[in-house]
Order: sequence, then structure tokens, then C-alpha cells
Amino acid sequence: MFQTHSKSRQQAEIAFSRAQSQFVARNTAVEAVDVLVRSREEKTLRLRQARLAKELHDRAGATAIDLGQDAKAN
Repeated sequence: MFQTHSKSRQQAEIAFSRAQSQFVARNTAVEAVDVLVRSREEKTLRLRQARLAKELHDRAGATAIDLGQDAKAN
């Protein structure tokens, strides 16, 4: 069964199809950007944690050196 539609219906179907494909393309682009943003945020978090751990380690080392010098002075 082949249905024929009026010219205005066909034009409306074509317009809807175009709008729908633009919507899908936009969603695909947004998802790609979201993946990049999420990846960047995860990397930033890892680097921040590594930096804070290093700073803590460095402070602990500096404190140990200070305590060692104080003990030698006494």
C-alpha cells in the first residue's frame, strides 16, 4: 500500500526531517564536548590530588629536618 501525500505534507515531512537531523547532530556535538569536559575535570582532580600529596610530603620532610636541627642544637 503506497500512500500519496499532499505537496504541503511532503514539504512538512522534509522540514521535520531536517530539523530532526539538526537536533541529532547538536546532541552528538554536545555529548562529545561533555566527554571532553568530564575528561579534563578528572585529570584536573588527579593532578590536584597529586600536588596536595606532594605538598604534604614536602611539609612533613621540612618539619622532620627542623626537628632534627632543634635536637642537635640542644
